[in-house]
Amino acid sequence: MAKRKKTTDPKVAERRAARKAAQQALASGAAGEAVVAPSRTFHGLPSEPDWVAMREVVPAASATARTTAEHGAVDVLVVTLLPRLWPAMKRSDGVVLVALQTASSSEDPSRDVAAALLQVLDAEPGSALEHIDLPESGPRLQDVLDLDVPFEVTVHDTFAYTVPEDGSAPDEAAAALEEAAGGIVPTVRLTGVDAAYWCRMGEREFLRWARPEDPEQLLDALARLHADRASALDDGSRFVGAFRSCGILVPVWELADGTEAADIEGPVAAFAPKLDEAIASTEPLTPEQRRARAGLVSRQVSLR
Repeated sequence: MAKRKKTTDPKVAERRAARKAAQQALASGAAGEAVVAPSRTFHGLPSEPDWVAMREVVPAASATARTTAEHGAVDVLVVTLLPRLWPAMKRSDGVVLVALQTASSSEDPSRDVAAALLQVLDAEPGSALEHIDLPESGPRLQDVLDLDVPFEVTVHDTFAYTVPEDGSAPDEAAAALEEAAGGIVPTVRLTGVDAAYWCRMGEREFLRWARPEDPEQLLDALARLHADRASALDDGSRFVGAFRSCGILVPVWELADGTEAADIEGPVAAFAPKLDEAIASTEPLTPEQRRARAGLVSRQVSLR
């Protein structure tokens, strides 16, 4: 997608100057100090687990967001992936898209995505931010987005969100991304609980459930259930381990062959109170539960 020359609209220039001043104020506050990336990069955002899931395990999805009034109160479409792994783009209809799965990332993805968003806000429609220099300091998504706006996720089976709603033909890069849609892992977000995603990989089905609890507390809870042979969602499923990313855990269950997303809604809803009870427990782990926990830790996979 070719970059277009920007105009010098006075209102745009005024907004850009205000953003730059805000960024400089945040950066100056950290001047002379080592910038330490937070362990939970998306903590404080609406639906934190969905942010992590979209970054790590969901192939094609979009979600709603809006910048603060200071940054223009602009509606934003947060997406999993853009053509050529671009950080952000502005569609020809003016819709701003910012991606969570990109070619490069620092230790603080929240700051990276915020930097891309701020740069693309004043871009010309039909242009893309093809690359950003990863910021060492500056505003994060928690500083840039209106935290009262719900983060409502829509899972897609194509990358059609790169195309304007009027159906105008995509450019070459977007068309190439659409061709890649054939490789999208079928994925469905469950409706009965938050941030739980059914997927089919080859001939096997899985549930991946991003959780907001402290990872160590959640590991204790899963160990309690696993030691009691109560960690399965239903008779045909089994708990197989967890991913760790962006400071939270994403437990994974392998499902019975042929299980559809609708089939697992009821079992997951019934399992949720059992997991919540195990999380709330303050009893010390028994020797058997400690052994179960050690096994879970040994199979845990850390993503980025």
